[in-house]
Amino acid sequence: MMEHLGGPESSEKLAERQAQYEKPGSRQFKIVDAATGEGVGHVGYWEREWRGEPVFEIGWSVIPAFQGRGLAAAATREVIAMARAENNRRFVHAFPAVDNAPSNAICRKLGFALQGARDFEYPKGSLMRCNDWRLDLSGGA
Repeated sequence: MMEHLGGPESSEKLAERQAQYEKPGSRQFKIVDAATGEGVGHVGYWEREWRGEPVFEIGWSVIPAFQGRGLAAAATREVIAMARAENNRRFVHAFPAVDNAPSNAICRKLGFALQGARDFEYPKGSLMRCNDWRLDLSGGA
């Protein structure tokens, strides 16, 4: 699942991230397959500054066996509604790797506007090329 995010992580790093996700108010959510009740991924958003402006960043992942069913798009749509309801950021950005066709397709499907490609250091010491997708939470252009 980390193919587009720098590769596999250690068990310790995964446990640390999971503990952060489980904290109340983390804005991180489990994606559940309605047919089985099984947890199949996650979606979440967080505050960041981007180009001198306070924005939300959003990200998602679904385990391979459940990909291609629209689960990530549906869950991301719900989380965008939560971010919009906070009414304290105009934009939410997603930064999928340029070669991550499914995540870039989700951005297009959900109405994000492509701002261009950017280089990010992630994980630390590794450069990745990402698309910068932006969605106006106010409903404007």
